[in-house]
Amino acid sequence: MTNAATSPTLLRDYTPFSHLVDHVDLQFKLHPTATRVTARIKFRPNPVAPGQGFFLHGEQLKLIHATIDGTPVSPEISDTGLTCDVPDGPFTWEAEVEIAPETNTALEGLYMSNGMYCTQCEAEGFRKITYYPDRPDVMAPFDVTIECDLPVLLSNGNPVASGQWSDPWPKPAYLFALVAGDLVAVSGDFTTASGREVRLNIWVRRGDEGRCDYALDALKRSMRWDEEVYGREYDLDVFNIVAVDDFNMGAMENKGLNIFNSKYVLASPDTATDGDYANIEAIIAHEYFHNWTGNRITCRDWFQLCLKEGLTVFRDQQFSGDMRSQAVQRIEDVLTLRARQFREDNGPLAHPVRPEEYQEINNFYTATVYEKGAEVIGMLKRLVGDDGYKSALDLYFDRHDGDAATIEDWLNVFEDATGRDLGQFKRWYQQPGTPRLSVSETFNNGTYTLHFEQENPKAPHPQVIPIAVGLLSPNGDEVQPTDVLEMTETRQSFSFEGLASKPVPSLLRGFSAPVILQRNVTAADHAFLLTHDTDPFNRWEAGRALAKHGLTAMLVDGAAPDPLYLDGIATLVQDDTLDPAFRALTLGLPSQDDMAQSLFDAGVTPDPLSIYRARKMLLGAMAARLGEVIPDLRAALTPHGPYSPDAENAGKRALRNALLSLQTHLDTAPASQQFAAADNMTDQLAAFSALLQVGAGADVTAAFYDQWKGDRLVLDKWFALQTSLAPPEQAVEIARDLSDHADFNWKNPNRFRSVIGGFAMNAAGFHDPSGAGYDFVADWLIQLDGLNPQTAARMSTAFDTMARYDADRQALMRAALERIAAKPDLSRDMAEMVGRMLKG
Repeated sequence: MTNAATSPTLLRDYTPFSHLVDHVDLQFKLHPTATRVTARIKFRPNPVAPGQGFFLHGEQLKLIHATIDGTPVSPEISDTGLTCDVPDGPFTWEAEVEIAPETNTALEGLYMSNGMYCTQCEAEGFRKITYYPDRPDVMAPFDVTIECDLPVLLSNGNPVASGQWSDPWPKPAYLFALVAGDLVAVSGDFTTASGREVRLNIWVRRGDEGRCDYALDALKRSMRWDEEVYGREYDLDVFNIVAVDDFNMGAMENKGLNIFNSKYVLASPDTATDGDYANIEAIIAHEYFHNWTGNRITCRDWFQLCLKEGLTVFRDQQFSGDMRSQAVQRIEDVLTLRARQFREDNGPLAHPVRPEEYQEINNFYTATVYEKGAEVIGMLKRLVGDDGYKSALDLYFDRHDGDAATIEDWLNVFEDATGRDLGQFKRWYQQPGTPRLSVSETFNNGTYTLHFEQENPKAPHPQVIPIAVGLLSPNGDEVQPTDVLEMTETRQSFSFEGLASKPVPSLLRGFSAPVILQRNVTAADHAFLLTHDTDPFNRWEAGRALAKHGLTAMLVDGAAPDPLYLDGIATLVQDDTLDPAFRALTLGLPSQDDMAQSLFDAGVTPDPLSIYRARKMLLGAMAARLGEVIPDLRAALTPHGPYSPDAENAGKRALRNALLSLQTHLDTAPASQQFAAADNMTDQLAAFSALLQVGAGADVTAAFYDQWKGDRLVLDKWFALQTSLAPPEQAVEIARDLSDHADFNWKNPNRFRSVIGGFAMNAAGFHDPSGAGYDFVADWLIQLDGLNPQTAARMSTAFDTMARYDADRQALMRAALERIAAKPDLSRDMAEMVGRMLKG
């Protein structure tokens, strides 16, 4: 029976838990099908929540016995937990339950992965381990004892003895973690700023220990950076990371025991790309930074999820920029924001950064909470300045250490530290949708005026928008350095006086606010900014806009590829004074999905196949324009010495391989040669990808599989490239064949995402006019929902752009969603997502 009718949880209904928890003692006797968990919990009445009944969450638990202060009790048990009469004063609750980790295919709570016991408790997985107030505002110190014949037994905190752990820092249940397995550690040491010694361990399956050095180094750099930039020291004697193959998320910040998807820990030059190394660095940092922004200070309830996630994403973006390139990092962050969060804001799954209600909290681990949440932090920092931000963060850590905090607490800290009124700024947390910022200009007697108007169809009130602006003279000189204009009204104008001639504006520098800028700009203006803008983000943005302008003309008017764009890109890519990583990004075209949304916003119904063909034509024109210089450019970018994932060498490889991708449109021999000779995965995969994109990948597909069929993470790449890059006319057939492959383990989230998720990203293939792509994905989502609802629900967002397309495609997508909705025993996760998309 479906859970679709469950009442939503509302922010306005928040009430504190009836009791405080002073201490938790957990004892585990691990067994694949009959694990026994004994919990001894010291409760006392919560003085701010008198008269509330005593309720403990619990799901899929077999209660063996329960006592209060040693006296047996018989609680009333439901599908979601238990109630019980309790004393008026402090008491000790004890309960023993039995659970079956081996059959827990949802991968939340305590489960098994290749013979290893592990946990995932965020958001509400702890209630599948024992009866407990499973909510983030109930915090307590935990002691844990683990009995098992496996050699490595881990939990939160500091080790006391074999299988015994003590975590002195109060934490909510979602941060509890346990791992038991036949594991080996790659270890190191870190000395904190105050001189404390910390032991660092990365635990992996035997045979993987040679691929942990980069993760360990990234952890050490993260710890030092957090001390130097935010003044935050680590607070335990040991920091453990465990790599797990079966994991729904990227990683989890459990106190002192981070659990990671293996793909974000394991790396060696021959198996991991530069992108993998960058992701490992960023995610290691993200989870470590949670030690303060998420663990020491957590969120009062799940509506405040952005408080820990948005802030920590912002911090890991700062870190990655410092480790590599702030300009390149900013461009990559905005690419992610626009691809995921703008799409979310534009569709039926839009919600505020802090939602007002949810049906299933697992569905709100979204781009809006994470990426837009980080953008809100960035805007706040931009408005108060670096010094104001530092003062506010210091006050936040001092005031709220050990608290379960709210967005109001966060904004109050900034108001108290800087004296600013942030009442209007709070709307960024309260209103859904992406503001559209329209711009016009006037110039009269040396005064240049910019006129702005903001509109958000999904929000009724104007928001505070920091607009970073610079002005360029007609010859390209900067006549007005970057100034941050603070827009607070629906319509607002800003003037610049004393100018000799009408300037060319560089607007929204550094992408100073997550808005859609709407301005009538000619291709010549974009080309001017591409050549002259001193802001690296806006220089890249000008090239991006020029590409969109040209692609739109090709699609709507049947125009030829724009020579202004081709010449501008040719000039920029040959400018060896620019960072190669930046030049590589400028060669990237807008994605098929990005172009579909741009056309839709312009009132044009997008045709995925036409977009695919136009992009392919433009890539061919870029290749022809650069053809004669590509060999010399690539030769000059050849890294010297052994492979290194550092930013300089990674940037050279990025540009060298971007040029190879273009070159392959003219001649496949260089890519074939690079594939055969590559001594690192970055170059080998780039050559493989280049050949697939021009339909010449049959031989290398077989060769790649033969070489890497024994490596599960590399094989994920093999699956994903084929489904995501398959030509439209063959995409569904290729995806179906791969889903029948002997190595397709659909129960593993990484492998499922590589095949089904990779295909869903292939816009022209997924949107096949016959509807076969929709049916293929829907069939697999129905199958996975019964096993792993969380992963299935997240991947259902493939259908969230239904409103963009023609009536026939809309009808086919709706039919696929209705078929999912009709599944017996549909999970609550999937029911909510499909219901919202069908409702539109």
